[in-house]
Amino acid sequence: VGHSSVLACPPRSYITMVTWKISPKVGGPCTLGYRADQNKMDRTNCSDSMTWKFRPDRDPALEIRQVGIAHEGNYTCEVVATEGNFHKTYHLTVLVPPRLTLYCDDQGTPVCKAAAGKPAAQVSWVLQSNSTPKEEGHDNGTVTVLSKFMAYSTNVTNITCVVSHPAGNQSKSIAC
Repeated sequence: VGHSSVLACPPRSYITMVTWKISPKVGGPCTLGYRADQNKMDRTNCSDSMTWKFRPDRDPALEIRQVGIAHEGNYTCEVVATEGNFHKTYHLTVLVPPRLTLYCDDQGTPVCKAAAGKPAAQVSWVLQSNSTPKEEGHDNGTVTVLSKFMAYSTNVTNITCVVSHPAGNQSKSIAC
């Protein structure tokens, strides 16, 4: 999320026409097109965050700036060239790393929160715990996972929460 992403399209020596057909999960489809005979580029219903990375007659790669959840979907590049017709499809999935917070509740119990991740994070404790994480889904497709540490013994002084996620793993320690 927030970074740029470049989707490559097979470059060919003599490109006649290139079309990117974009079908997002949310919202309507859009297209970016280029015709070599007219040296003309056009866009239909595409936001300004989607553009050609280079000159489309040389390298028809698509750049998506400030990638967000709204960019998820299917991206198909179609190339007409002297060597023939070519296409490549991408299924873009956006990962959102969760925000990790670890605190002590009113009873002095450690609580680990992995907020607004996509997909949902896995929350665990370095010491064994019989806690059951609770998940809360949000309208934007992210999920918050909350886990309370339930100790088997009461002589635990320092506890570490571990959050595992495809966008990266995190851990924090606390003494309650």
